Amino acid sequence: MAEKSPSSNGSKSTEPLQPLTERVRARVAEVGLALEDRARAGGRKIRRIPKTRQASSAKPQAQNPEAAREAQSIRVVFHELGDAHRQYRLRTGQHIPTALRDAGRAFKQAPNLSSLVLVAAFLDDAGILAW
Repeated sequence: MAEKSPSSNGSKSTEPLQPLTERVRARVAEVGLALEDRARAGGRKIRRIPKTRQASSAKPQAQNPEAAREAQSIRVVFHELGDAHRQYRLRTGQHIPTALRDAGRAFKQAPNLSSLVLVAAFLDDAGILAW
């Protein structure tokens, strides 16, 4: 029988996300390495925004290549999650839950690991995540 820790103090909602956060972080790193390998194998360089357009852009662009690769990896994983959820909806006939839609919008406004974990949590609860 499992014992409950007296120091939990209602932090139950964040405990299940910690392993998920690590899984999402590992998937983002895996995708990042695959993107890097693909870029090296193809001899292509990562597409850069021209300086004139970069200066006038409302969003500041990541200056270092590692941050740019992580941002791209996070977007790729987000799209993978979207593809998986679309296939799930085709199989089950379900609609997109409002909370998942809101999490997707939050990710699009601030594409980072934290907002990606929120999206992944919905898919993990539904048993959709394969990783």
